[in-house]
Amino acid sequence: MAFITSLVLAAFAAYVGAWYFNVIEGNFALLLFLATVVTGLYWLAERFYFLPRREQAAAKLEASLAERNARLAGQGINQVDTVDAKASERLLMQPWWLDWTAGLFPVILVVFLLRSFLYEPFKIPSGSMMPTLLTGDLILVNKFTYGLRLPVINTKITEGTPLARGDVVVFRYPPKPSMDYIKRVVGIPGDEVAYLNKKLTINGQPVSKVAAADYLDGESMRLLKQFDENLGGKQHKILNDDASPAFVPGASDFPFRENCRYSVEGVVCKVPPGNYFMMGDNRDNSADSRFWGFVPDKNIVGRAFFVWMNFGDLGRIGPFQ
Repeated sequence: MAFITSLVLAAFAAYVGAWYFNVIEGNFALLLFLATVVTGLYWLAERFYFLPRREQAAAKLEASLAERNARLAGQGINQVDTVDAKASERLLMQPWWLDWTAGLFPVILVVFLLRSFLYEPFKIPSGSMMPTLLTGDLILVNKFTYGLRLPVINTKITEGTPLARGDVVVFRYPPKPSMDYIKRVVGIPGDEVAYLNKKLTINGQPVSKVAAADYLDGESMRLLKQFDENLGGKQHKILNDDASPAFVPGASDFPFRENCRYSVEGVVCKVPPGNYFMMGDNRDNSADSRFWGFVPDKNIVGRAFFVWMNFGDLGRIGPFQ
């Protein structure tokens, strides 16, 4: 078993190493699931096979020593050579290959359940959601609000609350589902979303947008126009960059693209059933549904709601809308 376990651990290490060096495209959810299954099998084997065998061997050793001492005492020999008192402890001790598998199972199981069904941490990789979220923000994502989903295959098993306009959502990037994206829900199924001349309307109704103080982008060291937007009853800030054009350059060919009309003014899209239209709060510096299309419900991961750490600015910690 020690040799087999060495091969199993080597396989895990090789997968992580190949992922780290970009040799393969890793899947953390799959890796965690496999780790839970493998360590769980070792835990069951330890509980119902290996541990009882070690306990039986230790009990047999103690019985043998007791019988020996009794036999010598019957011969009038009361002082005998001592046997290593820790021999029984050594028999009961877990071997390394069980310590590194069955011993880790409870911790891995807790992490797996928390990450799969309750909360999952994410790191913001870019400025597409400024000023709501900044590069380097470490956030928590609620995995049960929109319904519980089976890990790895992401199949919904409970309905939960429907996505609403204004929610900040993590989802699997439609052109490459192994990647996670974060954007704000702008259009829900059946909505007609128009973003023309940098003004957002939904079903013909302009979304409230009130000018606020200019925002200094710390990455580009430029001032951007900032607005207070009210979308679906959620108040948040957005940014506009006067240097960026209103039209959408380089939109790809995506499912239901026929639902969208592009012009020099921007884009108008009718959101198909079971899909959502997503946009970043940094409106002119966000690769979102305007470029690569709608997000199907099966790609939804969860609702982002809390910054739990930003090592460069502890003041960022707290909830957000």
